[in-house]
Amino acid sequence: MYCRFCTRSYAVGIDTEEVEKVNLKANEERWKQAYAYIRTRPELEDIVISGGDAYQLRAQQLEDIGMSLLDMPNVRRMRFATKGPAVMPQKILTDDAWVDALTRVVEKGRKLHKEVVLHTHFNHPNEITGITEDAMNKLFERGIFVRNQSVLQRGVNDAPETMLLLVKRLGHVNVHPYYVYVHDLVKGVEDLRTSVDTAIYLEKHVRGSTAGFNTPVFVVDAPGGGGKRDAHSYEYYDRETGISVYQAPSVKPGEYFLYFDPLHQLSTHTQRRWQDPAEQQVMVDDALSKAKARLR
Repeated sequence: MYCRFCTRSYAVGIDTEEVEKVNLKANEERWKQAYAYIRTRPELEDIVISGGDAYQLRAQQLEDIGMSLLDMPNVRRMRFATKGPAVMPQKILTDDAWVDALTRVVEKGRKLHKEVVLHTHFNHPNEITGITEDAMNKLFERGIFVRNQSVLQRGVNDAPETMLLLVKRLGHVNVHPYYVYVHDLVKGVEDLRTSVDTAIYLEKHVRGSTAGFNTPVFVVDAPGGGGKRDAHSYEYYDRETGISVYQAPSVKPGEYFLYFDPLHQLSTHTQRRWQDPAEQQVMVDDALSKAKARLR
């Protein structure tokens, strides 16, 4: 399955005349280089096994990666990331070797007092079926904790009733609704993006419908390396120009990160302003100055 909105589209599929793809297939030599790097960086406590999909790993590969990371004193937590449960939950019910390998890593981590979890990616309640429930029950019975990260998409899950149902159904199959991402600035998928205002609106409707610990955080993954910011935690947000400004004091102190709402959701007047490079700079400078003034 190819997610059209994926930030890793640069590595999905084969080369074309216009696009040369990055190769991210399983490569044990590259993994060894990663292990060596992680061992030398004591601040690396939380590791994500991702970049392709953990579902694609053979059972022995998954176990080797997990055990190698658990052997490092600095690694306290790890997450195996996969779209698999939302696409092919039957693998969990039939591929005993893969599930057994994951179980052994989780149990070894528990004995070492280290957290090993599975992160997955449901975007719509219709992706959760009876087969999904059976698969998630199997993981739950084995003590494997599963978190979910959704991407907010226009016309797919940006209505309160859809997001509420997604959160409810995730809870019913013991999957923790962890994050809902405001769509990244991915080239070619402008039609799927929503505004920051939409995320804030949805968060208000979801909060209170279930337990607080089972309520997802709606986040903006701040472009430029600012990390994940609560959508409503902006320093400044101009709904007319669509510019929101964030800070990440624990990640890059003193820097400002900009997110831009999709143009087609702005007024005709503002869309014309964005067509003029000089006006673009005026709007950006104004947003930054107001964000900085707020902090004085």
